[in-house]
Amino acid sequence: MKTKAELLPECPVATTVQLIGNKWKLLIIRNLRTRPWRFNELQKNLDGISQKVLTDNLRAMEADGLITRTVYAEVPPRVEYSLSELGETMRPILDAMEEWGNSYKSAVHS
Repeated sequence: MKTKAELLPECPVATTVQLIGNKWKLLIIRNLRTRPWRFNELQKNLDGISQKVLTDNLRAMEADGLITRTVYAEVPPRVEYSLSELGETMRPILDAMEEWGNSYKSAVHS
């Protein structure tokens, strides 16, 4: 059986796209850049995402080491999602995307 590293594409750009290359993962990371979020907060903020799709994306990102899931021993239980140390290293990618998006919007509106 192949290891996780052996399953990744040879191209580093393809690897990045595989890890964060869908709309929802990028928007989840966008939100987690600001602070830890609870599941229901994310679902309300990400207009149009279903509970299943959010759950699947959070699980995949946790398995890939991009986010951490913290369960607090409270009643009812409280769960928060935040960027992991590895996930934090993606901050410059999202910052660059934000900068480019703002530049594009300015160019289109001028």
